[in-house]
Amino acid sequence: MDSNRKTAIIVGVLFIIATVAPIVSIVFIESVYDSEYLTAVSANENQLLIGVLLLLTMTTAIVSIPIMMFPVLKKHNETLALGYVGARIFEGFFSTVNIINILSLLSLSREFINAGTPVASHFQTSGALLLSQFDWCSILLDFPFTLSVLVLNYLLYKSRLIPRWLSILGLIGGALWLITTPFRMFGLFPPSLEILAFVIFIQEMIFAAWLIIKGFNSPEITS
Repeated sequence: MDSNRKTAIIVGVLFIIATVAPIVSIVFIESVYDSEYLTAVSANENQLLIGVLLLLTMTTAIVSIPIMMFPVLKKHNETLALGYVGARIFEGFFSTVNIINILSLLSLSREFINAGTPVASHFQTSGALLLSQFDWCSILLDFPFTLSVLVLNYLLYKSRLIPRWLSILGLIGGALWLITTPFRMFGLFPPSLEILAFVIFIQEMIFAAWLIIKGFNSPEITS
């Protein structure tokens, strides 16, 4: 098995981890969204920590993917390959900040419980700030994420390392979700339209399966 084949399999597995882990983590961190989160978070501490571990796994996968793919992509356009690495590392940064926000909320919840029946205003203000940071980081990480989707699939389209129809699907999915990001920042995006993210989800799962089963096509070196 040559190095490109091994890389394809590893990258395929990492894409699955990076996509599935955050979806599963929602089940474990749902107490963050509870109306009584100051008590709910502490009461579900073990579940929350499992969710954090899943998010850490996702973040590790996010950062590992471009590092693994760089030797393959740089043969076609080293500048864009470096851009892909940078975008995903930036995405990983926002993901890490989100993990810190969740753990900080857990610490705040513990303090609230240990204080007995305190005046809740201080804790509510701090908790609201952490939840707000969590929501903002969740939106902001979509900028480098969608940028990385567009850069990667453009490179894959030009190099024909995977079928072009699959690269085009990725470009469409990335563009659709990138357009929604500013609207979500201003609260103008109905939750029902989050189904648009399904295009990227489907494309990345097909892409991952393709890499694991088929690997990269014979490269066509481009400038």
